[in-house]
Formats: sequence, structure tokens, C-alpha cells
Amino acid sequence: MSRTGKMISWAVGIFLLLIVVVVIVIATFDWNRLKPTINQKVSTELNRPFAIRGDLGISWERNRDEPGWRSWVPWPHVHAENIMLGNPPDIPEVSMVYLQRVDATLAPLALLGRQVYIPWVKLTQPDARLIQTAERKNNWTFDLAGNEEADADKKPSPWSFRLDNIMFDRGQVDYRDAINKADVRVVIDPLGKPVPYAQLAGGNSNQQGAADFIFGWKASGTYNREQLSGEGKIGGMLSLRSQTTPFPIQADVRNGSTRVRVAGSLQDPLNLGGLDLRLRFSGDTLANLYGLTGVLLPDTPPYETDGHLIVKFQQKGGPQFRYENFNGHIGDSDIHGSLTYTQGQPRPKLAGTLESRQLRMADLGPLIGVDSGKGSEKTRQAKAKRGEANTQPGDRVLPHDKFDTKRWQAMDADVKFSAKRIEHSNSLPLSDLYTHLVLNSGDLLLDPLRFGMAGGNLNSTIRLEGNRTPMRGRADIHARNLKLRQILPDVEAMQNSLGQLNGDATLSGRGNSVADLLATSNGELKMLMNDGLISRSLMEIVGLNVGNYVVGKLFGDDEVRINCAAADLNVRNGLATARLFVFDTENAIINITGTTNFANERMDLSINPESKGIRIITLRSPLYVRGTFNSPDAGVKAGPLIARGAAAVALGAVVAPAAALLALISPSDNQDNQCTNVLQQMKNKK
Repeated sequence: MSRTGKMISWAVGIFLLLIVVVVIVIATFDWNRLKPTINQKVSTELNRPFAIRGDLGISWERNRDEPGWRSWVPWPHVHAENIMLGNPPDIPEVSMVYLQRVDATLAPLALLGRQVYIPWVKLTQPDARLIQTAERKNNWTFDLAGNEEADADKKPSPWSFRLDNIMFDRGQVDYRDAINKADVRVVIDPLGKPVPYAQLAGGNSNQQGAADFIFGWKASGTYNREQLSGEGKIGGMLSLRSQTTPFPIQADVRNGSTRVRVAGSLQDPLNLGGLDLRLRFSGDTLANLYGLTGVLLPDTPPYETDGHLIVKFQQKGGPQFRYENFNGHIGDSDIHGSLTYTQGQPRPKLAGTLESRQLRMADLGPLIGVDSGKGSEKTRQAKAKRGEANTQPGDRVLPHDKFDTKRWQAMDADVKFSAKRIEHSNSLPLSDLYTHLVLNSGDLLLDPLRFGMAGGNLNSTIRLEGNRTPMRGRADIHARNLKLRQILPDVEAMQNSLGQLNGDATLSGRGNSVADLLATSNGELKMLMNDGLISRSLMEIVGLNVGNYVVGKLFGDDEVRINCAAADLNVRNGLATARLFVFDTENAIINITGTTNFANERMDLSINPESKGIRIITLRSPLYVRGTFNSPDAGVKAGPLIARGAAAVALGAVVAPAAALLALISPSDNQDNQCTNVLQQMKNKK
């Protein structure tokens, strides 16, 4: 052998010997010696305690599934026992994650391509504790060590990381949150045998191709001071890292009286591509969903709904949740539509369209501070649990329940709602409700709010400025062509009437309840009624005992035709004063003067009648109506006698109000409306 050949042989021999030595050293090396270095390095990088407190070792094994010569390359299998990851200093608990044992394997040849490839990791009894304190400090946000400016100048690493599968025998996650009043434990177990997606989620064509369910989970504890329980199933790691195979999700969760059921999939999970779910939820009141979802919804009777939820996380304006083509009910009212919730800035926004084929008006009672209808007792109990006491005084009639304007500023809204048929009562059918609700930074606008009533329509605009303290409110209401025989269908004599009711009201006030708004209100109310009827029996039907007394004093037990009733009221600081309040009947003119105070709910009215022609009315003194709305009192004034012609003299001073009220008569009704002649005579009075 030549000298050169000998040198090459020696070099190859020394190299192979070095490889053997390295293999022997690695195979026999006590890896536990590296634990202090590893523990210190990881603790420094994560800014929290980390420790491998048990055995750390590596074993080598050929991967016979590799092709050709690659099957002879040994793969390292790493194991570590008794692993603990601690919490940041702001969290009093000692550990965040505890693992009894971790096993993993590394593909060595992938390192040549600058890729850290771990085909599988097996966790033995993983235990995690997620904690958030009342100061909003949590342990799942990591403050990684390093200089931010230096990190910003670093170029992207040429190395990549790939993890195919995570396996574990049983996992447990505890979640304690002082902000959301939560203390929940979730236990996750392998199913043992994969469950096909279609078996649990159904054959929704939008979700075909989702992976099988691999793990099952159960949850128990409390959330938002309510008992929470739930169970469901999820997919495995292989589908979790896939960009093309949807990750399956199935859950059934109860929190207090609220139940949420979902079945569907998550697309591109590692990049939060989006959710495609069938969502069903139910409960005692929609308001309870605020604690679970952050979506501001009104207090309602019991509800249930079923629809299709599509979530897009990577949207420019923020994550978007669309609940489309849902069907359900609120109380005894059906509800259908599509809603979109966007988590944008400066506030999230709810937008969409809702409709109801049959709406029960009592189901809307809690929206305006009235406890009425089925489920109102549950609504009161739900309010009590949330610390919202009943604020309605026993001696008051006007609603004193407070509007929760603080919640109004948590979300914006742009929602259109329509209802074909409205169930209000047997005696007053409503129909064709439509409103467009816009909520912007606590400013609530209903424009328009309109519906059909008694053969006519009521059209209004309501604005409540909840971003001001106290709240400012304004209402513009216009009633047209309300048919008297439909308003009072129980009055047989009224069924032959062709009369109608028209009116306008414009009021503005301040305060956080209906009572407060009226107590400070300014504005005016105008009303015209023609071709009506008045009698004691009518007063009994509508429940006006004082009116029953007054009508009895004026007309006895007879039914009396009303040619025209006209009212023009001026309201200042909650005090309504009659500029004109007159009934023109077939036998007399009835003039009403005085005031009504919305602040203290008291009235002080005088009723002055004057007979036409033959004196039918024998009363020689005016009547009075005084006292509170809740307990009014009526009687005959003991002092002054009625001066003959007093009513006529009074009508002579109402030229301006009479002219204003003429505008309430539609030109098409001018010939048939008896108020036209009465008001024209008042207007021409000198």
C-alpha cells in the first residue's frame, strides 16, 4: 500500500473511531447533568420558574419505516419526568403546568434541512391551571426575555418547527378567573376509538371532510356566579395542525339556566382560520348571555334559537361572528333572521335583520321596564341575581325601572326588526311593526318605530342619549286614522261609529326611567276624536272609575254622542296644562281646565259643562278631578256656580289651538270629520 493510501486509511479509521466514541459517549452520557443548565435557561427565557425534577434521558432506536439507508439512522427518543412550569410573580399559585412524564422523538436527518421535526409527543397526566386575578393579571400571557429593539432588528430564523401529533392518557385544566367569577375544571380523555364526524355533527354540506373526534371532555364548576357543566368532543393533533382538514368540535354546556350546544368545525386551527358551527342556545333571558359572550342583549322571557354560526377571525376590522338563518322563539313570539357581531374598535358592533310572524307584545314588556307576560317572574329572579332591585314604588303608576345605560356603551348596534302580527290584547290588535334601531356610543335611536293599530297607524321616532348623565330622551309620536270601533270593540254602540282618533305628541326630558323622563318633560300633545260615544258603561269597560262618576253626574245613565273631542296640552317641566280640552257632544259642550303633574303623579282638573238648547245637564257647579294617578278623587265643587256661557267664552280664547288642531284632519277625511266644523267655529271666534 502506498503512503498516500495508508494516510487515507488512517484518516478514515480515526473518523470512524471518533463516531463510535461520540455514539458511546452520547449513549452512556448521564443527561441529568444538564438539568440545572436547562432549568436555568428556560426559566430565564420565560421569566418564570421551570424545572425538570425527575429523570432526563435519551434512548436511540432505528425508524424502520424510513426508506433505504435512512432506516439505519438511529432516532433519539427523549423522556423527562416530573416537570413543572411555574407562574409569574403576580400569581400566588406555585405552578401553572405539571407533567408527570413527557416522551418525544426527534427526526435527526431533518436537522440537515434546518427543520426541527418532532413526529410525536406523549404527555402523561398533564395538569394545567389558568388563573386571572381581580387586577387582570393572568398566567397565560408570557413575558419573554430579551431586548425588544434588538429583537425587532433580527432577521427571520432560517429554521422551522414541525410537530405532528400530541398524545396523552388523561388531561386536566383548571380555570379560575376573579373577573368573570369563574372556577371551572375541564377533564380531557382519549375516546379510545375515533368517532366519525358525521355521526355527531350531522351531514351539513358546509362541513364535509372534517376529521374524526379523538378526545372527549367534561367541565364542571361555576361561571359568573352560576353553576356550569358541560361535555363534548374534539379532534386530534393531526387535524389541529392541518390547513385543509377542518378540526371537529362538539359541545353541550349549561351555565345556570342558559344552555349552549354546538357542532361543527374549526378551519386552519393554528392560524385561527374560522369556525363553521350549528349553534343552538336557550335560557330564561337573553341578558344572561352578556356574561358568557360580551354581547349586549335585552332582558327577555325564556328563549330558544337554532341557527348557523360562521366565525372569521382574521378580518381587518376585527373577528366577525355571523349567526345566520336562525329560527327560534322569545316567550310565545317566534323570531327569525341573521345577525353579525364584529369585535372592532372603538367598540364591537351588532348588525342585522330580525323578523317575527307573530309577536306577543307582553314578551317585549321588559324592554320598556314593564314586568308582564309569561316568564316575568323568572325575569325578576334573574334581575335579583344580578343585583338589580325592583325600583317601582308601590304608590306610583309610571314605570320607575332604570335603563341600564352603562351596558349601552359596551357595544354599537344597527338592527332592523319587523313583525307581521302583534298579539297585544283581544281588544286592541296591532300589526306590521317595523323599527330600525341604531346604538352608537350609548346613544339609542329608534327611527322609525311604527306599527298598524285599530285600522290606522302610529309612527314615531324615539331617541335616548344614554351617554349623558342623566340620560336625555326625546319622543315624536304621530297617530293617524285610528278607528274608534276597533279601539273599543267591546262597546256595542261604538260599532256603528265611523269616527276616528288622530294625535301628535312631542316630548323631551332627562332621567334614567320613563317616570323620570316624563317628570322633567317639555313639549306638547294634541288629539282629535270625532263621532264617538260616552257613557257610564264605557267608563266601566275601560276601567275609569272617576270617569264613571263624572259621566254619571253630567249625563246620568244615557249614552251620549260626541261630535268632537279636542285636546291641546302644553308640557313644561313635567307639568301638563290644557290650552284646549273640550268635548262637543249632542247635548252640551264640556270644557276641561287644569293641570296634570307627571313629577308627583297628581292631577287638578276642573270640568265645566254648558248645555245646548234644552238644558239636559242639571249640574249647577263645576266638577273636579284631583289626587294621584294611582288614587284619583272626583266630586262637585262646593263654591262657584257655573256661569251661563262660560264654556262659550272659554272657547273664544282658543283660536290658536283650534287652528293647530285642524292640521290633524286629513284632507281626504275633511268632509266626514265633524271636528272640522267645530274647530273652524272656534278658530273664527272673535
